[in-house]
Amino acid sequence: MTIEIVRIPALTDNYIWLAHDSVSGETIVVDPAEAAPVEAALTARGWRLSAIWNTHWHPDHTGGNAALKAAHGVPVIAPAAEAARIPTADRLVAEGDLVMLGAHNAVVMETPAHTAGHISFHLADAAVIFVGDTLFAMGCGRLFEGTAAQMFAAMQRYTALPDATTVYCAHEYTESNGRFALSVDPDNADLVARMAAVRAARAAGEATVPTTIGAERATNPFLRAGTADELATLRRGKDDFRG
Repeated sequence: MTIEIVRIPALTDNYIWLAHDSVSGETIVVDPAEAAPVEAALTARGWRLSAIWNTHWHPDHTGGNAALKAAHGVPVIAPAAEAARIPTADRLVAEGDLVMLGAHNAVVMETPAHTAGHISFHLADAAVIFVGDTLFAMGCGRLFEGTAAQMFAAMQRYTALPDATTVYCAHEYTESNGRFALSVDPDNADLVARMAAVRAARAAGEATVPTTIGAERATNPFLRAGTADELATLRRGKDDFRG
């Protein structure tokens, strides 16, 4: 595969993703919470920034847009449904639109619920998807602007992807998500094993993402929910969970 993806920690628990195509030399950044760590990662690798991709408008996903755009003269590609909330946007995209990284097509998927216009970027040929705050390792995003039915629809779209698809989400929430998952699915052997590995990784200061669709299909209660009502009940439970 010609795409190299770099995880950049930012703020408290955010991850910014830098994706580089070695053939074209193009590099995109997904959801730059802040500019400085992105600049450091680019400089360390000798890469040039080609574009900024936003999954949604929240400031911890767009905070670095303006500075990176000014420094590199690159376009910001953002969800059309959130144009008013992302003033730095240059190209607005919606369901089915194509965004390029070198010769690789990223198909825009509308995955609202966390925010009203949230999108994901799916690079099928690389088996990669950038999901922002819709899907997390063993969790899903809070329903700030959308509905459980919308989130369920998004989960159904994700679960239809190949198991080997690598999922790049934007926060290190895995351990807390896993504690809740165990509370509702304690007899899931895959989940028990995964949480042991997650706890060990976090104790060692290691990241737990990216994940894969296959891992989420086996252990994520939100991806495994059978109905929108079931997902709604789970989401309320997670919102109130203190375990």
